[in-house]
Amino acid sequence: KTIGVVKEYMRIAYSPTENKGRSSVAHLCTEDSVFSAPTTFPDCKTPLDYADSHSKVMSAIADLHITSFDIVFAKAGHVLLRYSAEGSHCGAPHNNIEPSGNKAKWHAAAIFEVRHGKIYSFTKEWDKLHMWKQLGWMRGAEYA
Repeated sequence: KTIGVVKEYMRIAYSPTENKGRSSVAHLCTEDSVFSAPTTFPDCKTPLDYADSHSKVMSAIADLHITSFDIVFAKAGHVLLRYSAEGSHCGAPHNNIEPSGNKAKWHAAAIFEVRHGKIYSFTKEWDKLHMWKQLGWMRGAEYA
């Protein structure tokens, strides 16, 4: 059951059509849920904030999708996912960068804690610069 709730969260959060922000995943999270990804999503404090932020990214990468769950491990209420994803800048402009059609592939890891059948915590590890370089969203060594 813990893996199921996490995969459902990921399915919705990574769906350009289903992720409408926090309301799309609120039913899967505890009221006191927390989120941590200080280097990639520093302003997000809950999995609901992440869904909001990710929906904005997906407006630019309108075909974003998870291609595989490479590692799935669950123990004592914790779920670890390592996953692969891909997409292209085929949607809205990103930070004033017009859609280029550039494609990107990347990997990330997520650690969840599930309590009473709902997500309590979500920690994300991801090198977003790798993706952003492929999409052309960098200005030299800086991201746009």
